[in-house]
Amino acid sequence: MVVANKYKILVVDDEQDILDILEYNLKNEGYEVKCSNDGEQGLKIAREWQPNLIILDIMMPKIDGIEVCRRLRQIQECRSIYVLFLTARQEEYTELAAFDAGGDSFIHKPIKHRALLSRIKAIFRRSLELEEDDKAPLKIADLEILKDEFLVYQNGNPISLPKKEFELLHFLASRPGKVFSREVLLEKIWGNDVYVVPRTIDVHIRKLREKLGEHYIQTVKGVGYKFLG
Repeated sequence: MVVANKYKILVVDDEQDILDILEYNLKNEGYEVKCSNDGEQGLKIAREWQPNLIILDIMMPKIDGIEVCRRLRQIQECRSIYVLFLTARQEEYTELAAFDAGGDSFIHKPIKHRALLSRIKAIFRRSLELEEDDKAPLKIADLEILKDEFLVYQNGNPISLPKKEFELLHFLASRPGKVFSREVLLEKIWGNDVYVVPRTIDVHIRKLREKLGEHYIQTVKGVGYKFLG
């Protein structure tokens, strides 16, 4: 008997056979699943249905997965949705472009379904652990960080951050003055079960600086980053 759980997953891929097998395997694990073979339709479903996770192919006609993710992150109610990219491409620059658009993780084709299911369980487990961390609002200088609502205000003005950028900012800001290496930040924010390249941290730090200013997060050469409280 399939045991239902609370998580909703949207799969967006232009290959129908991939949609069919992912839908079957995910439903067999108890997830509520919807599928789309088109990026525009996928965005519409995401806005209306509010899934917990989107499994998103990169190479699609009309609009590719990176553009879908970029548009998704511009939608207020979709900022906290976890985006797991699927791709047959192996270049690092593709991975970095996907993270730059607001993606959270990667899995390469051909899909190994047991590995994918394990990754999804790790994502939800990690998300639950982060949700259970201290939820008290952080007020540092002109920043206010509201973890419960995934909102950041600077001088009272709202700043839009994708889920991983927000989690990275909250982690650093809640530990002002402490230096963290890229490897530690990857483990703390993404967890041990999810592989992403260390440069992913640099991409997310750069995006945070673009939105908040250069003076909050300091680079400690040869070591990592720290938040200046």
